[in-house]
Amino acid sequence: MKKIVMKFGGSSVATGKKIRHVAKLIADNANKDCGVVAVVSALEGITNQLIQASEEAKKGNREYIHKFKDEILQRHYTTADQAIKDKTIAQEVKQVLGERIGDLEQVLTGIVFVGELTPKSRDNVIAYGEKLSAPIVSGALNDLGVESVHLTGGDAGIVTDSNFGEAGLLMNVTKYQLTKNVEPLLKKGIVPVLTGFIAATQDGVTSTLGRGGSDYTATIVGAALEVDEVWIWTDVDGIMTSDPKIVADAKTIPEMSFKEATELTIFGAKAMHPRALEPARKEGIPVRIRNVFEPEKAGTLIVKDQKIKAKNGVKAVTIVKNVAMITVSGAGMVGAPGTAAKVFEVLGKENINILMISQSVSEANISLVIQRKLLERAVSNLEIALLGKEFIREVMAEDDVCVVAVLGAGMKGMPGVASKIFSAVAQKGINVRMIAQGSSELNVSFVVKEKDGAETVRAIHQEFKLSTK
Repeated sequence: MKKIVMKFGGSSVATGKKIRHVAKLIADNANKDCGVVAVVSALEGITNQLIQASEEAKKGNREYIHKFKDEILQRHYTTADQAIKDKTIAQEVKQVLGERIGDLEQVLTGIVFVGELTPKSRDNVIAYGEKLSAPIVSGALNDLGVESVHLTGGDAGIVTDSNFGEAGLLMNVTKYQLTKNVEPLLKKGIVPVLTGFIAATQDGVTSTLGRGGSDYTATIVGAALEVDEVWIWTDVDGIMTSDPKIVADAKTIPEMSFKEATELTIFGAKAMHPRALEPARKEGIPVRIRNVFEPEKAGTLIVKDQKIKAKNGVKAVTIVKNVAMITVSGAGMVGAPGTAAKVFEVLGKENINILMISQSVSEANISLVIQRKLLERAVSNLEIALLGKEFIREVMAEDDVCVVAVLGAGMKGMPGVASKIFSAVAQKGINVRMIAQGSSELNVSFVVKEKDGAETVRAIHQEFKLSTK
């Protein structure tokens, strides 16, 4: 029997009508002698509302909590009525929703009394988004004649450590538990609808998987059950050659490797969080990005060993905004061991992540790219720690820049790719401020002025004829 994990994000389950559509997609595949596990996110916008509610509870705002409870109850009741035609099934689902929202109110009231919001209690609150969407999706499936049950990630068997907010997966016990709890349901033709993002500690306490948590849930389940494919349903056709808002004729990339997909997501492409790809990569489970509103399209397939390779090595061009560049320089840096380490240590102590690094062989300067919102803190700390020392003369900052990244596994060992990139940029009269390329040759990243970013992307996209592939 073929097995598939199908994950649906918040925009896919935003309304009752959309949930009905999602249920039909699941049902169509479940009726083809295919075991389907569905993983669902919270209704669009609900997680943010839950975060806000937890903060208001911390402030002791009981009136807000009471009003919020009524609003969230009404929205989910309305959604259930729209998604489920059978009144009996709808009523059963609404009873579950009512009970869970009652529990949520108690949790928020507890935070009001304590006046403290710990990572543990915050996880407890935001987990309710998925706990409320899963019963509706499961109810819609039952309404369509497909037997279904809803389970939290913890009920299904996803086990983590106690690092609340960004819990670490305990894969060995998770694999055992998921196989024990979910596999028998598939053999009976039952579709389990799992809450994305949510797991549980070994003591059964609710935890969350952090950024990209629902995608991560899908690949964890896919890896544990050794499914044929994991399908990530989104509101785009797949991974694109560039941002369609910048390049109007950007195309969907039919196939790419896990390494390429990871590089793209790190550089902000609308796909999957890098951590979410890891379980599937380890087990060699293909991941397909598909458009929930245009299911006839094949989307982008992410595989271990890609068969489709770009003729000229390049697959995508992407842009990272809201960044800044810092250059630390001084003649005394030349030949002085540990200079770079000192710079990194200062930023590391401030929890400032370095996105990109470049250093000339002369060692006279080091250029770094960080998030723009952290620039002031980074510069002031570097100046305090390093200026006036015998080797550092100057710390310069530029906040009007962006990073352009050109990606593709086929670039490795292909002569002339870099020259084509920079020739295309030069022909537009654009100055490159900083360049970085790793030995993996999966990407060439460089810094230009932010005002030149979009034109740079379009020039490279056109040079490598990415729209005609």
